[in-house]
Amino acid sequence: MELTQLTQPVAGFTREVSQGLRVAVVGATGAVGGEFLSLFESRRLPVQSLRLLASERSVGKTMVFRDEAHTVELLSEAAFEGIDIAFFSAGATRSREFVPAALAAGARVIDNSSAFRMRADVPLVVPEVNPDALTESDRLLAVANCTAIILCVGIAGLRTLGRFSRLIVSTYQSASGGGAQMMHHLEEATRAYLDPTHPTPAPIPGLPEYAFNLFSHNTPILENGYNDEENKVIAETRKILGMDDLPISATCVRVPVLRAHSESVTLEFDGPAPSVEDVRAALDSAAGVTVVDDRALNLFPTPRLASHQNDVLVGRIRQDLSNPHAVQLFLCGDQLLKGAALNAVQIAELALEKGFITS
Repeated sequence: MELTQLTQPVAGFTREVSQGLRVAVVGATGAVGGEFLSLFESRRLPVQSLRLLASERSVGKTMVFRDEAHTVELLSEAAFEGIDIAFFSAGATRSREFVPAALAAGARVIDNSSAFRMRADVPLVVPEVNPDALTESDRLLAVANCTAIILCVGIAGLRTLGRFSRLIVSTYQSASGGGAQMMHHLEEATRAYLDPTHPTPAPIPGLPEYAFNLFSHNTPILENGYNDEENKVIAETRKILGMDDLPISATCVRVPVLRAHSESVTLEFDGPAPSVEDVRAALDSAAGVTVVDDRALNLFPTPRLASHQNDVLVGRIRQDLSNPHAVQLFLCGDQLLKGAALNAVQIAELALEKGFITS
C-alpha cells in the first residue's frame, strides 16, 4: 500500500483506551529517545505500555521507565502491532522505511525526522503556534526542524502586534542537534584540545575541528548557496506560521555547546515596529515562552540557562536602529526537548485534548 493511502483515515482508528496508550519509541537509545522516557514520566501522556525499538546493535539493552527495566527490541515492520502511538526519532531513512508499517498497523505516527515535513498532507504542528493544524484525520504528523520550532515559538506571540513582513535569523546550534555521537565527540575533542595526552577522537565525516571552534552547519550547500539546514528553517518556518511568501534569510552555524540552540532574530513588520514594552508584554503572555531580559544585570538567554527547560527563553528585546519597522530578539531553546521530544509529546497530548484519542 502507498504511504499516501496509509495517511488517510481508517475506520475504527480512534478508539477509547480506558487503561492508557500503547506507545512505541523508535530510536529509543538515541539522545532524543532518552528524553521521551523522561517526558512520559513527568507529563500527562497516559502510557499503559511501552515498546522500545532500535537497530540491531542496540537490541538487548535495557532502559528504565517507571522504575522498571524495559528491553530494547529490534525495529521491524511487525513491531507496531497493537501500538496506538509510535514516536519516531531514528533519522529520515529509517522513517521512510518503517513509518508505512506503523501506519498500516493502525498506529498514529509522530515523526521527528525530515522525511515527511514538507508534504502537503502532513501537518507540521507546533502546539503553541498552530494547534489548529492538527485534525482528527491526521495519522502521520511531523515534528519540525528543531531550529524552526524554537524560532516559531519565540516569535509567534508577536503576531498580535502586526503582520510580519520579513525575518532574518542567525543560529548558533549545539552538538545535540547532531545526536549523542556528536555530543560525545565534542566532549572528547575538548578534552584532547586542553590535554595533549588525551586521545583525539576519531573525526566525524564532514565535521571540521569542533573544540573551541564554530563553522557553517554541517549539511550540504545547495544550489541557492544556502546549506540544507538553512533551507529547512526557511521552508518549515513558513509552513508553521502559515505564511508561504514570508521573506526569510537564515544563517545556521554549529557552535561548541552541548545542548540548546541560540538564535539572533530581526523581525520586520508591515507597519512601524511595536514598542519594546508592547513586545515584552506580548512575549510575557505567549505560550511556551519565558522572557529573560534584564539589561541592568546583563541577564539574557543563554544555552546554559535554556538547557533542560521546556520553554523558549527570549531576551535582548530592542528596536532595530537601522529599520523603523523591525525589532530584534535573542532566543535560546533546548534542542532535545522543545526542539524534538517535547514537541512530539505535546502533539500527542493535543490529540488527546481534542478528543482524537481518548484514555
